[in-house]
Amino acid sequence: MLTLTIPRVALRSATAPRQFAAAAAAASTVRFASTKTLTEAVSETVPAKREQLAKLKAEHAETKLGDSTVGHLLGGMRGLKCMLWEGSVLDAESGITFHGKSIPQCQKELPSAKDIGRPGKEMLPESMLWLLLTGKVPTVEEAKGLSQDLVSRAKLPNYIEKLIDTFPKSLHPMTQFSTAVAALNHDSKFAAAYNAGVKKTEFWQPTLEDSLDLIARLPAVAARIYYNVFGKGDGKQNVDPSMDLAENFTHMLGYGDKEGLVDYMRLYISVHGDHEGGNVSAHTAHLVGSALSDPYLAYSAALNGLAGPLHGLANQEVLNWILELEKEVGSDPSDQQIIDSLWSTLKSGRVVPGYGHAVLRQPDPRFTALSGYCDTRPELQKSPTVKLVQRLSHLAPPVLTEHGKTKNPFPNVDAGSGAPLYTYGLDEFKFYTVLFGVSRAFGALPQLVYDRMLGLPIERPKSLSMDALEALLKK
Repeated sequence: MLTLTIPRVALRSATAPRQFAAAAAAASTVRFASTKTLTEAVSETVPAKREQLAKLKAEHAETKLGDSTVGHLLGGMRGLKCMLWEGSVLDAESGITFHGKSIPQCQKELPSAKDIGRPGKEMLPESMLWLLLTGKVPTVEEAKGLSQDLVSRAKLPNYIEKLIDTFPKSLHPMTQFSTAVAALNHDSKFAAAYNAGVKKTEFWQPTLEDSLDLIARLPAVAARIYYNVFGKGDGKQNVDPSMDLAENFTHMLGYGDKEGLVDYMRLYISVHGDHEGGNVSAHTAHLVGSALSDPYLAYSAALNGLAGPLHGLANQEVLNWILELEKEVGSDPSDQQIIDSLWSTLKSGRVVPGYGHAVLRQPDPRFTALSGYCDTRPELQKSPTVKLVQRLSHLAPPVLTEHGKTKNPFPNVDAGSGAPLYTYGLDEFKFYTVLFGVSRAFGALPQLVYDRMLGLPIERPKSLSMDALEALLKK
């Protein structure tokens, strides 16, 4: 049998790589006077980022970040400083920062719904996306332009709608979600550009285009799954060009008449988006993407990690526990009743879900932001479930400290994220991780753009068997 292999170098000669970049820029989006598109803004960061990486390699390649230990090898590499992640940094004491900005700073500085003329006051996920991709706060016009750009990309292809409609209702929503995301790679601009021989230095451009397309379509994918499984929403995923992403998403789900939930969804997506790179979903997107898999395949893999009970599934487990506790202590319990129930949980060998964090040693700033939102909404303050969550945040830490088996006795984001959703009527727990999946794309996908902007290599750590480890330790 005769086979013919055509090298990619030969393919490149038949391609004008920069034509793709020009086409992508031309297809880019709504423009405003004296402002930039997101693609133009990201382009400006490329030279400085590449120079920064080259300098670090040249000056510090041999600098130790701390010795790797057997504990790192056997303990899931926890705390081992060996991964580059641009969007956010997670510090045990100071919490999460996004290009140096804390969540309260982001809430204050990033353009909000009100700024672009929509009801509500919370920062826009589109504003957070701009910050994560460029390191800069967008102007109101830039945030509005990006919002309209995403709306223009939001329509689902017919084949994806048909695929989702074939799923049995009994198939878990996260399985449906990751499958549909993977299938969207049928239209991947990165895959097409790679096959056409686009230069490595330009990989980031089609990666950005795919990432924007995917972020824009995730709400419609999630909403169609929600309609098919739970029968809520209109099943049409209509997009109103006058609305922002979170507002359209909430309308697709059938809750557009609840202004409080619309604004909560903006905050929810913004604070859940990025959480450094070491968590399972973010790390998976980076790992799979390092093989030059397109963003759809990389993020589909990330969603499968997010679906695990030790990661994104935790929020629904927390809410289940809260509702069980509410049944036990009633709608207006005393502090002592709550404390006694906490001790009962701990003495039975169970953990208090929603408390503790792999890195943080202070209250999770995401929990603080979501709880603060509840303080601004009378309908949430009337909710026994929300009130119980907030009281637990004060009563549980002393109990957990006295119990002595946790390094961080404070609530994490999962402790409070589900109670407002439940209060507003979005009470299908199996769907909560899908909401998390819509959000996490805002952090994981920008990092893929950075990975390709900087030309990061395929991730390939060295593994050892226990025999090999023992032999090494004897030397």
